[in-house]
Amino acid sequence: MSAALVAGLVAGYGIAIPVGAVGTYLMALTARTSLRLGAAAALGVATADGLYALLSVAGGSVLVPLIHPIAEPLRWVSAAVLVLLALRGAAKAVTGYRRPQEVSGRELTDPVRAYVVLLGITLVNPMTLIYFSALVLGGPTTTDGLVFVLAAFAASASWQLLLAGGGALLGRLLAGPRGRLATALVSSAVIVGLAVGLVTP
Repeated sequence: MSAALVAGLVAGYGIAIPVGAVGTYLMALTARTSLRLGAAAALGVATADGLYALLSVAGGSVLVPLIHPIAEPLRWVSAAVLVLLALRGAAKAVTGYRRPQEVSGRELTDPVRAYVVLLGITLVNPMTLIYFSALVLGGPTTTDGLVFVLAAFAASASWQLLLAGGGALLGRLLAGPRGRLATALVSSAVIVGLAVGLVTP
């Protein structure tokens, strides 16, 4: 059981720590909104990681061959969603800078919606399932598998919440209109670059 716990923690941090497009978007979203909203979004990412860990334990060796043929289209979908979010974030930042009194009703301001959006974005990344499946092909027992899944979720959640906290701190440090505009544009550019990286060799 302790081996499964350690393996789950290592797997969870292993997939979560490299800050990619989703992590960058999470930080930017928290900087623009609030830590409460960012924490909900962070738990959405961690839930997706936990679900993929569960799928990999339940039958990763069976699912990987099924997902492999559609992995490329899923990567393109993931990249497209991230680019759209980046462009939307940049447009909102420019609008907010030019007309600060104008508030868009489409901004993620509801924690439940933020949770669902980040859960969805993370779920379209098939590489997470393949990553977890590669780690559990040895076939853990049901109890060990459950420990592995919970540990992977806890590791991912702790890291994503740390990113959200960093985003909230960044938002406070750069709370002025120009600071918010600059960070939003930089984060949007980074997200687009990382999204392009998803679909290029």
